[in-house]
Amino acid sequence: MLHKNKIALCLLLVGLLVMLPVWSPGVSAAAAQPSSHIDAVLVLDASNSMKTSDPNEVSGEAMKMFIDMLQAQGDKVGIVSYTDKIQREKALLTIQSDADKNDLKQFIDQIDRGAYTDISVGVKEAVKVLKQGAEPGHEPMIVVLADGNNALDPKSGRTQAQSDQELNQSVQEAKAGGIPIYTIGLNADGKLNKDALSKLSDQTGGKSFSTSSADDLPQILSEIFASHQKLKIVPVSSITANGSYQEVVVNVPNANVLEANISLMSGKPVDVQLSDPSGKDVPVPSANVQRSTSKTYSLIKLLKPEQGDWKLRVKGIPKDKIDINLIFNYDLELAMEPLKSASVKKGDTVDINAYLVSNGQKLNNNGLYKDMTAKLLVKDLDTGDTKEVELANQGDHFEGSYKVEAKHQYELKVRAEDKSFYRESKPVTISAKAAGAGSGGAPGADKADKKPFPVWPVVIGIAVLTVLAAAAYFVMGAVRKANKGFVGQMVVEIRDENTGEKTYPQYKKLTAFKGKFNLHQLLQLAPELKETEKVMFMPGKNDRLVLKNNSACTVEKSGRAVNAAQGTELKSGDRLSISLPQVDKTILIEYLV
Repeated sequence: MLHKNKIALCLLLVGLLVMLPVWSPGVSAAAAQPSSHIDAVLVLDASNSMKTSDPNEVSGEAMKMFIDMLQAQGDKVGIVSYTDKIQREKALLTIQSDADKNDLKQFIDQIDRGAYTDISVGVKEAVKVLKQGAEPGHEPMIVVLADGNNALDPKSGRTQAQSDQELNQSVQEAKAGGIPIYTIGLNADGKLNKDALSKLSDQTGGKSFSTSSADDLPQILSEIFASHQKLKIVPVSSITANGSYQEVVVNVPNANVLEANISLMSGKPVDVQLSDPSGKDVPVPSANVQRSTSKTYSLIKLLKPEQGDWKLRVKGIPKDKIDINLIFNYDLELAMEPLKSASVKKGDTVDINAYLVSNGQKLNNNGLYKDMTAKLLVKDLDTGDTKEVELANQGDHFEGSYKVEAKHQYELKVRAEDKSFYRESKPVTISAKAAGAGSGGAPGADKADKKPFPVWPVVIGIAVLTVLAAAAYFVMGAVRKANKGFVGQMVVEIRDENTGEKTYPQYKKLTAFKGKFNLHQLLQLAPELKETEKVMFMPGKNDRLVLKNNSACTVEKSGRAVNAAQGTELKSGDRLSISLPQVDKTILIEYLV
């Protein structure tokens, strides 16, 4: 009886929705969100040919610099190294401290080489890692570094056609998931298949780069970071070291800068001193100044720096050339005011207003607009042509108008920029195809175009929907169960039973998972911990977790062994220890809501 009542209620609602006339008060540009974090997977070709292409292992250094440029907290990074199989991989790790970044960089240093190459293997795994661990609201991306064509193992029986098919499928998954793929081709031997790498990027909305020198890789990775964040690299200076301190001015243009990344490209030791806009010396590193060093670069990160001219004093080895670049990270988005209507006609004028948003609120700092320019990008969806219309900077917003030129459909978005960043509003669509739009872009309909309400099509539609709703009801329960989400987080430590040493605690948010996940995913898919694949977690009632153990691992809850083959429930504050007999390690877990 309860099921019948629910079905009747669903049908009543469906019927009402169908019979209601469509009403649209305007074209809504979705409210801009605060600057989002990155979920990035770095994919490295680990074939033996890379020894020739990159003998000094600059590729790894470049990837490290990319990691160092990420925000101090909140971004997530995964790493995949491949040959014709996955050599090593690290699932998405949430960066919460310098220790997390060092963990990722050490992982890069430990990558091994192999004889063959199959790029489809690396891309497929990267897409999988993002689908399993990407955070809702984060900006996903894949960066692929390769040095040439595939070199398949003839003994494997795998064909180039099979590799191409698998790669195409992965690219389509990335495209459907809004995951841009950035590619870097290292063309040391002149045999780079540039077109193939460009195709990966073009199809997914990424960018493609190629170079014949590994020394260019840090600059390329900087450009990829900046491009994905809608930032610009600001060249600061290029100096030839003389053995003494040389002063360079770093201008922080406004108070909305979250982080300033100052990169110093040099393969030799570099010493730095820093003073803030008031002239006070600031230790490097210190509370709001981080420094990372490597074989080819030094990176200084200023956290929420004060506006004004900072003085950087650089001392290097005499005659060493040091390139200094600057990338700002902003908490800024661009929002376009809702249009009056999505329905227009040829000759109508569409008024445009756009403004900057910080932390979800319209920006009150008018000084930021001072050096900015903006334009409206109008894409004719019928012809594919794009037109630019300059917008006026009114000091606290941008405004202008567009006159509809034809009975076509158009996509509109605003782009605003200054020398260090740019932002684009979310696109909105208008249509001049349907008759009855009011002049001036205002909503309205010509009375001559109005027709009697189509009663019979609605009746038939309700009958069809009745059948569909009844069928859908019985599958909704299964769908809800499969997509049920998790809450809270897990604090995870790994204890080596031979030495007694424990890793530092990792805080793993569970909101990215749906339906179920296994412990191996939570442990970054580390190969040595593979036996945890059969330790499963599922959401329970009242914000609880259900653990099912189908592995040979021993599970203890609050110090007492439990038989979790049929499932054991965890509430907030419960602690687990899971012993791995194959590697003499114990996973220590605390569940927190």
